[in-house]
Amino acid sequence: MGDVLDRKSSFGENRYIDTRAAIDEAVPFTQAVIDGLAPSGGLYVPQSIPRFPLERILELADLPYSERAADIYSAFNIDIPDTDIHELMHKSYGDNFDTVDVCPIQKLDEDVHVLELWHGPTSAFKDMALQCLPNFFAASADVLRERGQLDNNFCILVATSGDTGKAALEGFKGVKGVNVGVLFPDGGVSDIQRKQMVTTTGDNVCVWAVRGNFDDCQTGVKKVFGDDAFASQLKSDANVALSSANSINWGRLLPQIVYYVSSYAELVAEGNVSAGDPIDVCVPTGNFGNILAAWYARQMGTPIENLFCASNENRVLTDFINTGIYDISDREFVLTPSPSMDILVSSNLERQLFELSGRNGQAISEWMTSLNAEKRFQADPDTTKAMQAVFKGESVSNNDCLNAIKSVFDKYDYLMDPHTAVSYTAGMRLRKDNPLLIISTAHWAKFGDNVYRALHGIAPEQSLPQDIASLTGCQLNELIAKETGKWGIPKRLANLDAMPIRFSEVIDGNQSAIEQAVATFLEH
Repeated sequence: MGDVLDRKSSFGENRYIDTRAAIDEAVPFTQAVIDGLAPSGGLYVPQSIPRFPLERILELADLPYSERAADIYSAFNIDIPDTDIHELMHKSYGDNFDTVDVCPIQKLDEDVHVLELWHGPTSAFKDMALQCLPNFFAASADVLRERGQLDNNFCILVATSGDTGKAALEGFKGVKGVNVGVLFPDGGVSDIQRKQMVTTTGDNVCVWAVRGNFDDCQTGVKKVFGDDAFASQLKSDANVALSSANSINWGRLLPQIVYYVSSYAELVAEGNVSAGDPIDVCVPTGNFGNILAAWYARQMGTPIENLFCASNENRVLTDFINTGIYDISDREFVLTPSPSMDILVSSNLERQLFELSGRNGQAISEWMTSLNAEKRFQADPDTTKAMQAVFKGESVSNNDCLNAIKSVFDKYDYLMDPHTAVSYTAGMRLRKDNPLLIISTAHWAKFGDNVYRALHGIAPEQSLPQDIASLTGCQLNELIAKETGKWGIPKRLANLDAMPIRFSEVIDGNQSAIEQAVATFLEH
């Protein structure tokens, strides 16, 4: 395949600006990955987006997944040599996934397909990025050290609504010069998700439960990142700098762009879509990163016509797409069967608005200031119009989510998790004539309690029968597998009960409590 650009003459020249237009000089990919957040609190975006002709997109189907990813990274002209990119991608997407396809596509019917993003080591879509980011983070640190621009180690600090935490722990454990700390809402993740995190092995990892919800975790972590005094303390006491593995880090987002470009090539290669014909994509999202990656794939030339944003009962994104008003000032936080989407503050929306507003950093800064101070902002009419031209929003009730799990299983003999059920339901409501690609973000066994509710007609708010409620997550999954014949539970989920609990500390979600916990962790 021919190069989109001449890497030899312009190596690494696609630099990164921030969404709030507050940095004087654009930084290279390596610096953006290491920093995570821009100094202004804004998010890094590349100065330019490469565009692939259709032929080049289709040719990706002839390559193994790791080579598809390497080709797209090179096209973004990052400041890491192509030979290293290929080596890192082979390491990222190999036998750590349970299928050579990495993210296979399942066909439900003639025009409805499911992209399974959960075949990595933690059985969630976050593996698609977090098996990749640690390798590129370490490589970026090496590049900056060689340039004399870096002399410290790192602490990756992650707020998680369930899946990112374990994926970050799994990706970064054992990485030289990096510690990783994860915070999750106490009682706000499934039994399986909690056990995945608190049983993590490795000397460079730590996990805390936080009193409150995911937004409390995420807001607290953001404040820690913005505390210059704490940063100075960590540098002087431990020679450590904080960085992020959340989807605010561009190094998390770029791997996600890959699977949207790749999936279109795969659909055409399998004869499910005619070359050049548009598809619609439905993404279950709370933090907006996954669907933003699809938008970037669209900008690269992937024939995606509509992006369907699927929300659960925390429908702030649906309302924003429909009205242009983002308002959480008096919005109830709802616990749902799809906890990884139980989010009110969607961090990656800032990147999307930056792009749709014509990269108006001043407007973004004002909107984010308003959101922080007043818990609301209103996008201007042009930005709202640009958003509504591509995005369609739909929210799915808890009851409809569980009903979809049962109906899809009965109709297609396909068992999906609640997040995928939200995506399926929203996609089927919004679709018109185009083939539909439904994004599946987790293996059903990560959320066995609500899958059991769905299969047995138990309402979301209703308690499980006592004999069922007394089962561990692993035991419940075994029961579901016995009832449905779906025995393909990944071993790392099936064996969690036998793993020792390593982390049990519960902390407050405020800035000072998080900083104290991090400082104590780094002392050991």
